[in-house]
Parts: sequence; structure tokens; C-alpha cells
Amino acid sequence: MAVMEKLGNASWIQQQDLDDPFKKYLNSTEDYLAFLCGPRRSHLSLPVSVVYALIFVVGVVGNLLVCLVILRHQSMKTPTNYYLLSLAVSDLLVLILGMPLEVYEMWHNYPFLFGPLGCYFKTSLFETVCFASILSVTTVSVERYVAILHPFRAKLESTRRRALRILGIVWCFSVLFSLPNTSIHGIKFHYFPNGSLVPGSATCTVVKPMWVYNFIIQITSFLFYVLPMIVISVLYYLMGLRLKKDKSFEPEEMIANIQRPSRKSVTKMLFVLVLVFAICWTPFHVDRLFFSFVEEWTESLATVFNLIHVISGVFFYLSSAVNPIIYNLLSRRFRAAFRNVISPSCKQWHSRNHPQVPPAQRNIFLTECHLVELTEDAGPQFPCQSSICPSPALTSP
Repeated sequence: MAVMEKLGNASWIQQQDLDDPFKKYLNSTEDYLAFLCGPRRSHLSLPVSVVYALIFVVGVVGNLLVCLVILRHQSMKTPTNYYLLSLAVSDLLVLILGMPLEVYEMWHNYPFLFGPLGCYFKTSLFETVCFASILSVTTVSVERYVAILHPFRAKLESTRRRALRILGIVWCFSVLFSLPNTSIHGIKFHYFPNGSLVPGSATCTVVKPMWVYNFIIQITSFLFYVLPMIVISVLYYLMGLRLKKDKSFEPEEMIANIQRPSRKSVTKMLFVLVLVFAICWTPFHVDRLFFSFVEEWTESLATVFNLIHVISGVFFYLSSAVNPIIYNLLSRRFRAAFRNVISPSCKQWHSRNHPQVPPAQRNIFLTECHLVELTEDAGPQFPCQSSICPSPALTSP
């Protein structure tokens, strides 16, 4: 997103009359820099920074909890959850490494202080997580499709090891496809008409011909957003038809295996996840495509672009914070696991109410409690499912 800020400034440059700018801004280097690179500080830096700070806190805490829940609880180490773990890692990278740099550049747009390597890293980071996120969402949708329409095949093929191999491929492809856009970025310096360097003019921006950038953006937006979202939409449409057809059989299926998460419940959570993902990422790609297709910039086009750019930035980071909230609202498994990580209440309740139970038996009790919590999404209510701690009335002899 920080890259696009520079590109926004570049678009502003292109609409100016550059026949003889030096005469107009001869009296001030700062004014000349503002003419070339745009304002040094965004006029929306304060309100946007406040919003970003809130997103940062919610997103980092939530995604760390997701990682801890999946890594610490054996019952949560399912192929589907590994894809969600990949999303959480991607979101953490954006929030921890990308957002601080974005906020800094909103307050101090130039000069860029981190050199060519910093510029390459920043561009590569945003491109990689962009691709890894959409590919992770696509793979989890395909996995859910196979589980719904081909359950026996899914039982045989959908394993943790296979999920880890697929995720390795996803991240390798993401890094690989980030290289074209990264390679056309670099540090650009500006010069006075007499050939002398303008102090403090270093910016991280596109240093190759703009048609190359436009081509890369249009291709990658199609391959890594438009096409995957079409595929995902078709998959969830087919899953919806199948679940509607099998609706009458779901109660018998849940009674036959009470510890198996409801297919409809898991699919509903993933559908909401994909829908929110699409909503949050659409402004980001509209922003990039808008810039890549405009050839002749006018003041009105620049105003519209700047508005889209601010909205896309907020939604881009919001997508990194909203997933844990979705899991907590729609998945009993995640909700129970979150509570166990934040406050191990079962252990505290049992220590107060069963002081005479030997440690070995106490561990068995707690393990059973956690297993019931973490392996059910929907189905008959059991003592440990309705809340983190079992009710004394239900467990007393």
C-alpha cells in the first residue's frame, strides 16, 4: 500500500505542466519537492493513523491467538485450519512489518530512508502477502468443496502433510510472482534543471517505464484476484446446492458422529470469511487497476484516485484483523480454544472444586474437557460445550 502512495504522487506529477517548473519554484527547495513528489505529509495522516492503530492492536492480538490455538491444540491441527494458519501468518506480516512503514510514510512521505534493499523488501512484502492470502483462501475453498461433494476422497487425501506441502507451494509461488513488480521498483532521485540533486528527494517508486508496471498490475490482478474469486464463487455455489440437498440427512450424520464438526457450520464460517475477504480486497485492486488504466490525469481523476487510495488502505489492513473475529463468532471450536488460551478456566474451576482428586485423574478430566470443546462445532450440547467450565450440577456425584 505504501507503494501506491508513491504512485499516487507520480500520477499527480504527470498531470503537471513540466515545461519549466524551476522558474515557479525557484525560491524554495521544499516547494519544488512538493511540486515533484506531492505533499510531504498526508492531510489525513492523523485520523488514518488512529484507525490503523486500532486495527493493529485487534489484528495482532487476534492473529497471534489463532496461531497459538492451532499450534498448541492437537485437535485443531486439521488441514483446513492449516490454511487458516497461513492466512494468520500473512496478516501478521502485513500488520507488524508493513503497517508501521505505511504510517511513517503518511507522516513523512520522503525522503525514503531505507535504501534500495528497504524498497525491494517493502514492495516484495506487500506483493507476497497479497498473493499468499488469495491463494490460501482459494485452497481452503477447494478443500471444503472436496470435503462436501467428495467426502470419501477427502477423508483419504486431505491430510496435514498434504496441506503443509500445498502451503509450501503457495508461499513459493507468492514470492516468485512478487519478483516482477519488485524488480521495477527502486530509489528515484530528483534533480534541479541545472543538474544538481534535490536534497531529500529519494523516493521508493517505479523506476522502469510505466507501461511495464501497468501490464504487471493488470495481469496479476486478474490471476490473483478476479480469476480466484470466480472459481471460489462457483465452488461455494455448488457446495450450497449440495448442502441444501443433504439438509434432511444432517441430523442423522451429527448423531452418528457427535465429535465431527457440522459440515454446514464449517462451510458457513468459511463462506463468511471469503465474503469479507472479497469485500476488503476489492478496493485494493480497484486502486491498482484505476492507476494502471488512466493515461491522462485530470484534477477530478486525481481526487477520485486519492479517495479510493485512502479507502483501499483502511480495508486492506482491516482484512488482516477481521478473520479472528469471524472465527470467534461462527466457530465453537475456535471460540472454546480462544478461551482456553486466554483464561484456562477449566483448570482453575477444577482446582477449586476437586482438591482431593489425584493429579493423574485431574489431567484426564481436563484432557477430556478440552477434547470435547475442541472437536465440536455444532451438535448435541455436552457439559463442557455450553461453557468453558462444566456446571457443578452436572459433574457432582
